[in-house]
Amino acid sequence: MRQQAGFTLIELIMVIVILGILAAFALPRFADLSSDARIASLNGLQGAMRSAAAIANKTAITRGTATNGSVLLEGGLSVLLRNSYPRANAAGIEVAVDISGFTGTGGGGGANATRTFNITGYTAGAGGCNVTYQAANPNQNRPAPVITRNDGGC
Repeated sequence: MRQQAGFTLIELIMVIVILGILAAFALPRFADLSSDARIASLNGLQGAMRSAAAIANKTAITRGTATNGSVLLEGGLSVLLRNSYPRANAAGIEVAVDISGFTGTGGGGGANATRTFNITGYTAGAGGCNVTYQAANPNQNRPAPVITRNDGGC
C-alpha cells in the first residue's frame, strides 16, 4: 500500500477556486472605502461649521457686537459677521473654522452670499462632493446660516 505524501492536483485547484470565489465577494466590500472617507470628512466640516457659527453668534450676542460687525474668537481671530453669524467668505466662516483640506470658492459679505467648500484635489461626480455655507438673511426667513452637505458625487 502506497502512502500519500501531499495534496493531489485536483485538491490544489479546488482550494484556489474556493479562494477566488471568496475574494470576488469580499473585495468589493473593502475596495471603495475612499467614498466613505470623503463623506465622513464632509460630515466633519459641516459639524465644525455649525459649531463655529454658533460660537461666533453667542460671542457676538454676549459682547453686544453689531450684527454686521466683527468678533474676536479664541486665539485673537477676528471673524466678520452677517446678522451676528460668520459671513460666507474667507474673513468670516473660514477664519471661524480654520478650514484645511478644503478649497473655498464663491461667497461674499452679503446676505445672500454662498461659499462652497470642495475637497482639495478631488474632482466630484455629478451629485457634488462639497459643503455649502449660505449667510444668514433675516429678510428671507434665514436668521441663521444654512449649511448643506452635498455628497451625491463622492
